[in-house]
This record gives sequence, C-alpha cells and structure tokens, in this order.
Amino acid sequence: MINRQWWVEKWLELLDSYRFKKRLERARNYAREGNVLNIEFKQNHLISEVQGSESQPYRVTLSLEAFSDEDWGYVIETMSEKALLAAQLLVGEMPSEIEQVFIKNGLSLFPFNLTDVKSRCTCPDKANPCKHIGAVYYQLADRFSEDPFIIFQLRGRSKEQILEALRVCRGIKLSGKEPKPEMLGKIKSLPKRKAKANKTSVPLSIDSFWEYNEPLDSSLVVITPPTDNKNILDVLGAIPLPYNDSQAVMQYLQQVYNAVPMKVMEIALTENN
Repeated sequence: MINRQWWVEKWLELLDSYRFKKRLERARNYAREGNVLNIEFKQNHLISEVQGSESQPYRVTLSLEAFSDEDWGYVIETMSEKALLAAQLLVGEMPSEIEQVFIKNGLSLFPFNLTDVKSRCTCPDKANPCKHIGAVYYQLADRFSEDPFIIFQLRGRSKEQILEALRVCRGIKLSGKEPKPEMLGKIKSLPKRKAKANKTSVPLSIDSFWEYNEPLDSSLVVITPPTDNKNILDVLGAIPLPYNDSQAVMQYLQQVYNAVPMKVMEIALTENN
C-alpha cells in the first residue's frame, strides 16, 4: 500500500465518488505512462496537454474558485499567528492545522467534491472527468506531494505572494501595530526592489570570501532534499550501550534531529528583516 501524505489523499478522495472505475484506471495509467505532457498555471487556472489516441494532444483546463482579496487577508493574518505553519510549508510539509486556518475564516481549502472543480477537455468524450482530465488529477497529486503550495495557487495565491504577505504582516506586528486584513489581501506581487548603487570595488580577501552580510529575503529560501537517505545519526553509528538503552537514546535523538530544521525555520521567519 502506498503511503501518501494526508493532503495528497485529500485530493485523491475527490475521485472516490466517481462511479466509472474503469475510466479512472485508464486515467491512472495515462498519468503513470507520461501522457500528461505538461502542467502550467495562469493565476488559479491549470492548463495541461495530455496525449491521447490522436496525434495532437488534448488541452485540459482545471480550476477552483479563487478566494477574494478580503478572504486571503484574513487567512494571512491567521497564518501569521503561528510561524511554525509557514515553516512547515517551506520545507514541503502541509501542517494538518492549516485546514483550521481556513475554516476559522469560513473557507474550505480543499474542494468538497468533483462539482467544486471546474474542468474541461478538448477531447470528444462528453463525460467529465474523462480519462485525460483524470490523468491530470493524478499527476497533480504527485505535484502536491512535492509542493503543497500548489493548492494555494488553485485558490488564487502563489507561494511567493503568500510569503511576501506573511513577511509584511510580521513586519507590521513587530512595529507594534495591528495589520489590516484588507491591506494584506491586496498584496499580490513582490515589490520591485530598487537597484543598488554601484559600490566601490574592494580587493578580494580569502579571509572574508565566504562572508555575506546582506539580509536574505524569506521568499528566496530554497529547501533542497538530501542527496541520500543518510543523516548524521546514521554516520555516527550505534551507541555503545545495551541494546534497549541504545534504541531508546537513538529514538530520542532522531526526534530531536527531525525537530531542529523546523525550529530553525520558525526562528528565521520570526526575525525582523
């Protein structure tokens, strides 16, 4: 049995109510065999090309109802109350508490059923979802697994827009003021940065070559997966203690090791830029 993340399962549950199981099986095979040629986003609309039995691929479009600026403003403010939520999203995890953030503001992040998803395919099949639309559903589930921010994209906000709005919200709170949701909801793009004046060139020094004193924007943070499955605990090897004691210590250290990246990101996100 495949062990999927809960938010991926939540998306795939949409297909469970579809009664034409044979069609879904063909759609799953289309996705596995690479028939979904591409997926791109234009605002909250997904556009994809799916290769069918004809020489020309079919065009599939899919979208969810985008939340209003006001709705997003309240969501951003609620999200900013817990920096750990943003930290978990940045490392590719969808915290289970995220649904409560939207429910608290009278919204549902995930669609309730297939009728909440607007989809269309240029193939002659009148059924919806056809196997081409179904293949995009399955392919999108894989994308969700890699980047949980995609579900927000379908609701009208990109990863960069959310992070920028959170950064602005944190800055306002750190100044002792209360952010206005209607203002936060209008933050839809990153502000244009002023070009810095050319600095006088200074001779390179090997002692300061690796130093960088400029602040980093949180939206530029890139999280990359490890190149293998080993971590520092694997490298250190077994602890020279009785087996049961050794296992207990290793289990505790593993919990600490897993928690450190989240804590570091949480601290970074709460610092004043």
